Amino acid sequence: MDRRGICAVLTACLCVLLSVPARAEESTDRLWELYREYEADFAAIERTEDIEEYGYTAVESQSFPVLLETFGEEEVIFLPIFNETYHRLAVLITDSSGKVLYKTNQLETNYKWLGQLEQPTRDIASVSFQDLNGDGRKDIVLITNCQNETGSYARKTYKVGDVLFQGDGFFYRDWRISDKINRFSMNKSVSFIVSYVRDGNSTEALYTAATLGELLDNGFQIYEEQCYYRNFEKQGRLLVVPGVITMGEYNVFMIYLVNDQGYIVWSFQPMGDYDNLYALKGMDCRDDLDGDGMKDVLVLSRFSYAGPGGELMVDTVCSIYYQRTDGFEEDTGFSDIYQCSEEDTVSGLVTQIREYWGWTTEE
Repeated sequence: MDRRGICAVLTACLCVLLSVPARAEESTDRLWELYREYEADFAAIERTEDIEEYGYTAVESQSFPVLLETFGEEEVIFLPIFNETYHRLAVLITDSSGKVLYKTNQLETNYKWLGQLEQPTRDIASVSFQDLNGDGRKDIVLITNCQNETGSYARKTYKVGDVLFQGDGFFYRDWRISDKINRFSMNKSVSFIVSYVRDGNSTEALYTAATLGELLDNGFQIYEEQCYYRNFEKQGRLLVVPGVITMGEYNVFMIYLVNDQGYIVWSFQPMGDYDNLYALKGMDCRDDLDGDGMKDVLVLSRFSYAGPGGELMVDTVCSIYYQRTDGFEEDTGFSDIYQCSEEDTVSGLVTQIREYWGWTTEE
């Protein structure tokens, strides 16, 4: 490829990176300029006094003195900094005088919107320093809060987890580990990430298993009292299988519909973004809830999560899945107007959901 071809490829790549079409030479030049400015500003930070000058804000609430073996026997300062313009995070390691010993902006949270300079990062949820790969050096576990401006998930906060492994004078990421942490929802707490990276536990099978046997081989624990066969009008005779995979102190909850051959034909994830199944209060898979003549699935659960100060919070949640000709559809109506409480029961909710759809339970 000649020089002109190489330039064309580089220009196209940059346009993808910044998610702006290359319509004119001046716009392309501006894109190059913005990206170069961003990289140059970060590269120019050599001391903590430079942070504000180059468009960043120090996240003091998540800054800690820590002994990181590769930097000697004295404590250094872990200092995250935030770029307000592009909502990107970076990590600095400084000495006690403010001199930057190491820095990186190569973080998973900076790549959630692929091909864009601007990102959805809002703040840091958790930081922890632990040896995860057994080499005697502390690694950095980092969890950020993100929020999309548009789309079906707009304005809803979600977490992004990452691990920076300590090397000899530097830190590095294994993108395969970061990918699985976030793709399989093991990013909800430091304990989740440690359980996966250090201890080898994983929720991956919850999302990838094709058979009930695969789930059981990977530690899935069935709630036997809620496990039974049901004849679903459009889906046939299926075994309803609720259960959990335990990681650390957390129970990750899923429900599966399994055919007579042991294959999973449908799955439900009532847990959403909660950390832990606190209690399964009950299920109903024998009633038609929306009046279309087909059995639906109702799940009443209690889920726990960490509050703003780290305190244990518990919510009671009603999850509804309506049977359709091609599967099941999650409720987006009743749950928006009804706030569950500890006093709710499955039978009481069946009555209220039916009333929502305009008919009542037959005596």
